[in-house]
Amino acid sequence: MPTGRYITAQPPSAHDYTCPHIHLKSLFLTHSPTQTSMFKRQLSQLAIAVLWPLHLLPLPVLAALGQGLGFVLFYFGKRRRNIALINLGLCFPELDKAEQHRLAKAHFKLLARSLLERSLLWWSNEKRLARLIRVEGEEKLRALHQSGTPIILLAPHFVGLDAGGIGIAMRFDSLSIYSTQKNPVFDRLILRGRKRFGDQLLLSRQDGARSSIKAMRAGRPFYYLPDMDFGSRDSVFVPFFGVQTATITGLSRLSRAAGAVVISCITRILPDGQGYVVEIGDPWKNFPSTDVKADTQRMNAFIENAVRNMPEQYYWVHRRFKTRPEGTPRIY
Repeated sequence: MPTGRYITAQPPSAHDYTCPHIHLKSLFLTHSPTQTSMFKRQLSQLAIAVLWPLHLLPLPVLAALGQGLGFVLFYFGKRRRNIALINLGLCFPELDKAEQHRLAKAHFKLLARSLLERSLLWWSNEKRLARLIRVEGEEKLRALHQSGTPIILLAPHFVGLDAGGIGIAMRFDSLSIYSTQKNPVFDRLILRGRKRFGDQLLLSRQDGARSSIKAMRAGRPFYYLPDMDFGSRDSVFVPFFGVQTATITGLSRLSRAAGAVVISCITRILPDGQGYVVEIGDPWKNFPSTDVKADTQRMNAFIENAVRNMPEQYYWVHRRFKTRPEGTPRIY
């Protein structure tokens, strides 16, 4: 019987489960080289001291605070706001500027919610989290797991994915990739949060694909986040919202190497502080194929369709189109 629980590994290159990895101060300013490590540590400890009591609040109250913070970040976080507006303009050209602006503002409110609500994920007890995070389709994942089938959970970058990761971790011993944070205070906090429940395996980027394949074959579902710009290495250009987008081919290659079934794992933040829903999809049929690029295009098409269902919840502050085909102009 497989042991199963929670991991995110890097395909031939994969994304670490540290997302959305955007610090509040990065929305306003860049890191100053003159800052001392002591000041950074004290500032980090102060931030944690502010975050900790938030997990004691009712979720509707915390959600309202997050929306208020998002309103502030939208107007003062010029760089991230501009990235989001550029992305929305590329992906939703049918919307006029005012509609794109409204969508970006709604996104910032949800993004800020996800930041503050990490306090719940890091410090609330399991009983409370079980009430707040509902997993729909768990029986599909459990049936595959009990059969001994290696599993890749395709988890696109929706802002609630941290809650989704916790929801999976409370049910399965899983696999994910972790990148050490430059800030040691937050590094310890995030690591502790990831390992709160069960026996979670966190691999580093240096561990490579072989370790993740071994873990999947041992019964650990792989919480996999491939939809970011990781540069040109191990990537192909395939459409995403009609834009040729550098996309890693890891889903196809890992699935083939491990003999793994791919199922989607999409987390939705519910309105008015009602909690989260983690939606487990059906196993993908005829995947992988013999064409890695076609498989990668299929993945992007799936994610695009999911984004259209809740566009305000996708991670628009990431420079998804940073890597461009040779000879094409920069977007950002």
